[in-house]
Amino acid sequence: MKIIGIIPSRYESSRFPGKPLIDLKGKSMIQRVYEGVQKSALFDRIIVATDDQRIYDAVNAFGGEVMMTSENHATGTDRCGEVAEKVEADIVINIQGDEPLVDHRQLDQLCEAFKDVEVEIATLGIKGATAEELNNPNRIKIVLDKKADALYFSRSPIPNANNGKTEAIDVYDFHRHIGVYAYRKETLLKLTALEPTILEKVESLEQLRWMYHGYKIRVVDTTIETPNIDVPEDIEKVLAAL
Repeated sequence: MKIIGIIPSRYESSRFPGKPLIDLKGKSMIQRVYEGVQKSALFDRIIVATDDQRIYDAVNAFGGEVMMTSENHATGTDRCGEVAEKVEADIVINIQGDEPLVDHRQLDQLCEAFKDVEVEIATLGIKGATAEELNNPNRIKIVLDKKADALYFSRSPIPNANNGKTEAIDVYDFHRHIGVYAYRKETLLKLTALEPTILEKVESLEQLRWMYHGYKIRVVDTTIETPNIDVPEDIEKVLAAL
């Protein structure tokens, strides 16, 4: 089984332009992500996918593999799909470019999920949530079926903990989503051909498009959670962890 890791990386982030190239104790964020993925022994190849020459040059400078992609991709999944079309692979792992502390053990867990021939898409989830996390729309919640396939993803607390059952948070293992995805290559290429859906737009969650069209997403439990960098205020917690 040939596994490739693709790290979509774009310069023009609306919340934090240029963040792939910020300095984190002597290395750019994109270099730290790349080197974190390299710690896994399961990847046959790791590729940064970008539409920006500055990122392309930076990856080349530290010896990483990088490919230029179209400027017109709406999502990281689409950018991964363009690269996947050009390379030989069985499994593609889409690794977020804003996770400088990415833990290779999580990626290994995702790779292992594909030993089950039924799995077409896999992602990570972590059990437990504080009341603050449940009500934070940037912390995505998941409910699962008995096979650990996702039933739904939402920015709202699910299942509904505001229906008078105030003890729900104490008796139910809420799941939070960790946004790393893995796909069989043929599945990824089909996903990139799907049209956006109303449900996806309502929640602003791309994975709901896939589920709407009948694709199952296996959620792999992890106990590992690392901070990412969405906005400049997130830098300090990452520097502290480094």
